[in-house]
Amino acid sequence: MKKTLLIAVFSLLFIGISSAQEIGVRFGNVSGGPVAVDAVFGLGEFSRIHADVSFGDGGVGIDALWDFLYRPLGGEAFNWYLGAGPYVNIDDPFWLGVAAEAGLEYRFNSVPIALGADWRPRLSLIEETDFHWGGFGVNVRFIFGSK
Repeated sequence: MKKTLLIAVFSLLFIGISSAQEIGVRFGNVSGGPVAVDAVFGLGEFSRIHADVSFGDGGVGIDALWDFLYRPLGGEAFNWYLGAGPYVNIDDPFWLGVAAEAGLEYRFNSVPIALGADWRPRLSLIEETDFHWGGFGVNVRFIFGSK
């Protein structure tokens, strides 16, 4: 069962990464471990999906957050964002819940790289109901094409 689930997760990860507008790495407190593959899928000028797949600590974590507010902060290089969405940690114990996100991001003009820092508190609903205040992280992503 676990092998089938991991194969399905890797397949969805590969399909998702191939259509992402930004791809990189997130370091920090992620639902499945301290490091995650970080991807952004644009939904319009001021909306996007911010997804992570993390491995480590014995499990696989998946976050899919809809950043419904994605706005410039002062200029075009700095942006701030707010979002929320489901997360799952496939491990023993199994965790399922809702995560929120608030962050800042800087996009370099000379190179196609975005640096970001965010905070992701989580409300776990399945295995146990619990609120996790942690969730600070830093991400570095390569931007494909122009925005």
